[in-house]
Amino acid sequence: MAMDPAQRRYIGRMIPVSIAYVAAIFAASAIIPEGATATPLTIGIALVPGLAILGFIWAIGSYFSELKDEYLRLLEVRKALVATGLTLALTATWGILELYTDVPRVPLFWVFPVWCLGLGVGALVNRLTLGDSGACP
Repeated sequence: MAMDPAQRRYIGRMIPVSIAYVAAIFAASAIIPEGATATPLTIGIALVPGLAILGFIWAIGSYFSELKDEYLRLLEVRKALVATGLTLALTATWGILELYTDVPRVPLFWVFPVWCLGLGVGALVNRLTLGDSGACP
């Protein structure tokens, strides 16, 4: 099955953004010592991986808007809705637990990776409810 042009562009965007994200995380971890004081320099370095996260979000949004096949777009939007609902439920519930108990604090860093894992759960939901998880871009 031929890949949709929007899927090719999506992959073409995600590969450099993923490389930039991993490189930025390793660089920030190597440059900033653990427990460093927040200074303009450490904050600036720490924000670089965040720019890559913005790149991921831009690539995903562009993919949704460029998909011409409405059925594929429906599958992708359903996956994103499941991921968003799962992420909101987990973070809000854990946040309440942190507020009222002494459970371990979870860094906000994990919100986006949890959302990405939620896309996999969304694909599973699509598979179970529609019999199709969509093409993997």
